[in-house]
Amino acid sequence: MSTLLLIINPHTIIAAVGIVGVIAIVFAETGLFFGFFFPGDSLLFTAGFLASQHQLSFAWLLIGAFIAAVIGDSVGYAFGKKVGPALFVKENSIFFDKKHITRAQHFYEKYGRKTIILARFHSGRPHFRAIVAGIGNMTYRTFISFNIIGGFLWTWPCFG
Repeated sequence: MSTLLLIINPHTIIAAVGIVGVIAIVFAETGLFFGFFFPGDSLLFTAGFLASQHQLSFAWLLIGAFIAAVIGDSVGYAFGKKVGPALFVKENSIFFDKKHITRAQHFYEKYGRKTIILARFHSGRPHFRAIVAGIGNMTYRTFISFNIIGGFLWTWPCFG
């Protein structure tokens, strides 16, 4: 098996970092800009399986993964809220265009609640949903409500 496959193999990761590492990876995947590198879904399923075999604490994994997912998204939201608008200061920037922030605001007004929940299950770019919600000025009260629902639906069934 190649070294790269060994590194990204969920069982290898769990064996190396344990339950604290799994929780940290769930946080990083959901809350940090570079988190899309982590194998969140397969890591959760593998951790759930190992917990069912009494190799990890089921209770700590269940509660820790849920809290890490919710806090991770909240960090992403805060990052988007704080840093996002500054990226769109210039009217015609090379990388960022003000019309994109306006489009994000309209999108999150219309579809934001569903997006916060459902994007967790999408294999494309779900890692940016919280950041874009912050950039798009979704209210934190709405965000956190649907973040909690999405975090629960994403983590708890993995251990069922």
